Amino acid sequence: MKKVFGVVGLGRFGFNVAKTLAEGGAEVIACDIDEEKVRQIAEIVHKAFILDATEEKALKESGIANADTVVVSIGENIEASLLVVVQLMELGVKEIVAKAVNPLHGRVLERLGISRVIHPERDMAIRLAHSLLVGGFIEEIPIADNYSIFEMLPPEKLHNKSLKELDLRRKNDITVLAIKRGERFVVNPSGDEKILPKDILVVLGNREKIGFL
Repeated sequence: MKKVFGVVGLGRFGFNVAKTLAEGGAEVIACDIDEEKVRQIAEIVHKAFILDATEEKALKESGIANADTVVVSIGENIEASLLVVVQLMELGVKEIVAKAVNPLHGRVLERLGISRVIHPERDMAIRLAHSLLVGGFIEEIPIADNYSIFEMLPPEKLHNKSLKELDLRRKNDITVLAIKRGERFVVNPSGDEKILPKDILVVLGNREKIGFL
């Protein structure tokens, strides 16, 4: 059964969340008080509504409260964001993800006990800093405190050496999950696998230790 997502607030963040979910095959119900924003997303998502999400009746009528997960991405209006989150909780939405516009807003959202709080600017700043620290960085997926999955080009000192020889897990607490080699994808590579200069590594590790590779 296809999962249903709701997106409240169609600024740049909310629009891209709704668009990416829809393109990924999910059923998306999107809403915003701005008619132009709703018009832009209407052809991409399953349903789109012009409404004031702070009004409980409007939320009910849109069907967004019946979604499996609702993303609240209201701009700078913290009061409206909190009101929408509380109403969604009262309407029985099980999973709520909300964008925080500042640390205080984030702490209040966390106190409400929602599933996840997103800090877009802070998170992007952290990822940028890590990308600058890690040579050849391509992408990072945070998975736990201080741990991430990284996609990266191998530093020169790793070139033409086997994973057994490098012993990255013991020395650096880094696990090589896969190696992209042209069209080939080596998953869970053996210790005899050598890292070639043009490889792309998919690794799991501590952010700080990744920086010392």
